[in-house]
Amino acid sequence: MAVYTHLGAEELAELIAQYDVGTLRSAKGIAEGVSNSNWLIETSGPAQSDLSESARYILTMYERRIELDDLPYFLGLLDHLSSKGCPVPRTIHDRNGAAFRMVDGKAVALIEFLAGVSPTKPDPKQAFAVGQTLARMHQASADFPTSRVNTMGFAQNYVVLQQCGVEGLASINPDLPAMMDPAAQAAALDLSALPQTQIHADLFPDNVLMLGNEVTGLIDFYFACTGAMALDLAVTHAAWAFAPETNAFDADLGNAILRGYEDVRTLTADERGLLPDIAKGAALRFVASRAEDWLDTPDDALVTRKDPMQFVSRWHIYDEYGSDIFA
Repeated sequence: MAVYTHLGAEELAELIAQYDVGTLRSAKGIAEGVSNSNWLIETSGPAQSDLSESARYILTMYERRIELDDLPYFLGLLDHLSSKGCPVPRTIHDRNGAAFRMVDGKAVALIEFLAGVSPTKPDPKQAFAVGQTLARMHQASADFPTSRVNTMGFAQNYVVLQQCGVEGLASINPDLPAMMDPAAQAAALDLSALPQTQIHADLFPDNVLMLGNEVTGLIDFYFACTGAMALDLAVTHAAWAFAPETNAFDADLGNAILRGYEDVRTLTADERGLLPDIAKGAALRFVASRAEDWLDTPDDALVTRKDPMQFVSRWHIYDEYGSDIFA
């Protein structure tokens, strides 16, 4: 399970009592995610409701990469998008109206639970729907009044790999240090002239909930930031357009993501022209973050490390076929 901090039943019950969500019935650690501790919470339901069955929420404790000052942006963006009709969970505010609370020096937030299942083997219809939903999210976030710098941008990815060091990278895989030069090249790519909005920046299949071909939830916005819409599309493409078992590029999935997105919002000529290079940078973003996690994750943390070499392979595919993939 992706749980770094262990909260006892009494601590969880006391925390949940600070919200108008009823009394705690159960709490279960959630396996997904590598940066935060997450629990599926079941309660007796809000006092004002007539629910006879339990209500569900997601409790997140922010462990890594999350700055306290960024939480109003993350949680406010959830509420903004939810109010615009996007399939995004709203923040549950406590009895004093606060969007998050502090527990033992760490921030925690209670988030609405949304029905749906993350696809493990996405098909083109699902990918098309995700592309549509991403474009609608970009449009809905255009008037969000707050901004946030992308702390996982291409330049920062290069810094992360440098901090991992050649020896550290080689301890993961002997071929990994060779990605330092491509990361340095990506760091010079300027996306500031491309259309900007609030972007998710981490839209993997496990951050999407679906019922059939319908997107019921976009979750885990803790890398969200103000940035190029084309970057968000490239990240999503890199996360969805490769077969889970073989890591081979799946043209049907890749094309479906692009067609779904442009069904809602047409890319500019500049965006389309830069997509191959942006996609390589997007792949390197996960090479860097996975390498950092691999080296920094405590041995006793209940979390499975993710292999950065999976995205090294995707970088090579984009490097070789990028122009054809995005033609």
